[in-house]
Amino acid sequence: MQTPKKIAIVGSGLVGSLLAIYLRNRGHVVDVYDRRPDIRNVEFSGRSINLAMSTRGWRALEVVGIDEEIRKIAIPMDKRAIHTPDKPVYYQYYGKEGEAIYSISRGVLNRRMIDLAEEAGARFIFNSKVWDVSLSDATVHTGDSEKGEWEPHKYDLVFGADGAFSRVRHKMQRQSMFNYSQHFLEVGYKELTIPSDPDGAHKLNKHSLHIWPRGKFMFIALPNLDGSFTCTLFLPFRGKESFEVLDTEQKVERFFKSYFPEVMDVIPNLVEDFFKNPTSFLVTTKCYPWTYGDKVALIGDAAHAIVPFYGQGMNAGFEDITVLNDLMNLHNDDWKAVFESYQSSRKPNTDAIATLSYRNFLEMSNKTADENFILRKKIESWFYDKHPDLWVPLYTRVTFSDRSYSEALEFGDFQREIMDEVMQLKNVEKDWNSERIESFILNRLKEKEHLV
Repeated sequence: MQTPKKIAIVGSGLVGSLLAIYLRNRGHVVDVYDRRPDIRNVEFSGRSINLAMSTRGWRALEVVGIDEEIRKIAIPMDKRAIHTPDKPVYYQYYGKEGEAIYSISRGVLNRRMIDLAEEAGARFIFNSKVWDVSLSDATVHTGDSEKGEWEPHKYDLVFGADGAFSRVRHKMQRQSMFNYSQHFLEVGYKELTIPSDPDGAHKLNKHSLHIWPRGKFMFIALPNLDGSFTCTLFLPFRGKESFEVLDTEQKVERFFKSYFPEVMDVIPNLVEDFFKNPTSFLVTTKCYPWTYGDKVALIGDAAHAIVPFYGQGMNAGFEDITVLNDLMNLHNDDWKAVFESYQSSRKPNTDAIATLSYRNFLEMSNKTADENFILRKKIESWFYDKHPDLWVPLYTRVTFSDRSYSEALEFGDFQREIMDEVMQLKNVEKDWNSERIESFILNRLKEKEHLV
């Protein structure tokens, strides 16, 4: 057991709440600060993308025994439902039978996680704005305004779990030799909602992640327990088809009738909701180092915010915690060693999932309805079924395993090279599951000496 410490967590979101449970289970005294009011007492704003819990996230919950509690508020999605113009819905299964990602409302999950953290003994301090952190002595400074008087709160350690625009990271950025970058996509997003049928049933298949791919933009829908779907329109900020030009009710109606007519049929207040809900940004942030001595550490989006197109933002943040927990088991009270090992082991992996997440936007918006892409996925799945020891599809590596993200990126790039060659073979569309194709892939694997 570690010697109990007095620890502050800045940020009561998903990662901050789960970290509080882990630290309380180790006997530490934990205070969680958040500048916002208690989310359990306010209506969640229309600025969310439903979460997709996968293997890494579930493992983090299992370690502290709350996975079954969270499964009660999750819906399994075993496939994509691809909606293309003038064609029947096409289903792409994510993995083998029984493999699924789980749709969870961010607001519902966050409220439950705070409840569970309080039950574990963590203290939440809402409406408390952290303006500064004294890195050398782990002192948190709070106050009503940035230029007003601040109250110091001394701790043994401080964790910054306060998101992509972290105040804790902002203080760390003032150090020399601190590297930081942020990259905004030219694409933003807006939340909409498909309500349930009058009897509470889902209007679309409830066990699918629905995608309407339209090239440079797309619409997605994920199911909720109450029969509704949380939907997200991803659209460029500027250009011919963009948020910039959708500035009147008539233009919004015309846009949806042109590109998403069936969506209009199931969202009765679409235009009203479009203008009521904010347009939000998508950003990737990277920084290093993530820690300061044995006093302060960044975790989750504060260290590595990514775009949401692989559904791994929350899962990666939760995996930060399981890695940190394993290192606390290894190094016990040597927090400097814990922090140094934590940042050095996680940084390459979070960089890798940032790359994969951006690439997946291109796949979801451009390729999911493409005939060659569909064939490519069929060949990969067929070969994987025959040779699971030699080939694991990239999506499976990322979503249904806890092998490292950096390994997934490396093997994914290697497998992509092989599949590019396969797709150039003559008549591959006719004998894609033949001995000829199987032998070709096996030979390429042997030539590269890159067997899994």
